Amino acid sequence: MSGSASNAPLRAGLVGCGRIAQSHLEALSHIPDITLTAVVDTQSAAASAVAEQRRCKLLTDYRDASLLADVDAVILCTPPATHYAMAKHFLSNGVHVLCEKPLTIASSEAKELVELSERAGLKLMMASKFRYVDDIIKAKAIIEAGILGKIILFENAFCSKVLMKDRWNSQRSLGGGGVLIDNGCHSTDIARYLLGPIQSVQSEFGISSQGLEVEDTARVQFRTERGVMGTIDLSWSLNKDSESYISVHGSSGTLHVGWAGSRYRQDGNSNWVSFGTGYKKVDAFKSQLENFLGWIRGVEVPRITGADALASVQVIEAAYAAATRDNWLAVGKAA
Repeated sequence: MSGSASNAPLRAGLVGCGRIAQSHLEALSHIPDITLTAVVDTQSAAASAVAEQRRCKLLTDYRDASLLADVDAVILCTPPATHYAMAKHFLSNGVHVLCEKPLTIASSEAKELVELSERAGLKLMMASKFRYVDDIIKAKAIIEAGILGKIILFENAFCSKVLMKDRWNSQRSLGGGGVLIDNGCHSTDIARYLLGPIQSVQSEFGISSQGLEVEDTARVQFRTERGVMGTIDLSWSLNKDSESYISVHGSSGTLHVGWAGSRYRQDGNSNWVSFGTGYKKVDAFKSQLENFLGWIRGVEVPRITGADALASVQVIEAAYAAATRDNWLAVGKAA
């Protein structure tokens, strides 16, 4: 694994060439210190186009022994149901792993992978692009500096109308669920990044409008270990027209993180202070890949650790369990 032992370019393999892989590929084109040496996809047409463009090896099976000789690390861009087996295979064979979210569907499997990576001295990172968005990084600094006072309430919404019928994300056997596991991974990880560990959750699913076998709308409520209350709205079936996708309310002010810019205002001040330029997807992917590379080389600390990845899986797992329990008190029956 020469790439991980020196300043030579890291040799990376891309497993899965679907939608999310395209964002990784675009980011990789801006990082000369990472060389794409192989692509793997069971749909050879998708992978062959990438292999031809990037002039790298093409394989249809991630277990192909020849792959191990050509990579120092892999980027897993396959459906969640495949993550555990794939990550375990590569970690067991000395290869670092950057895995798209969620790390796994079951927390027991996530725990096993984290422990395996630690024993093997390998790097295992769950892709969590929002930790690498500059506005969110700045928001964390503002919160921790106490500018908003004591944080009381967190709100997040990822609601965008997308037809999911023909996507694997809507197949329970591949995705592990619906919009809750698909977008909720981002939501809960952002909350943990900004506010600290989540202590408890409650969730419910909305009216289904797409006829999917999984939930297409969900609401999650949570409380952090520090007592902050949070709400998360997720949907593939409705649009929430809002400039901001995160709002944080404190005892001394309010902060909004938006798609085109971010701002905060302290109580008693009528003026908003702008502190960011908005969400830039490719920049976030590039920053995460660079952090992954720096971690492998021992010159950076990971912005998202194995413990963070495990906690993300645990929160989503708890949210699904909560959705199956009727623990809401009916109005008029409290006496």
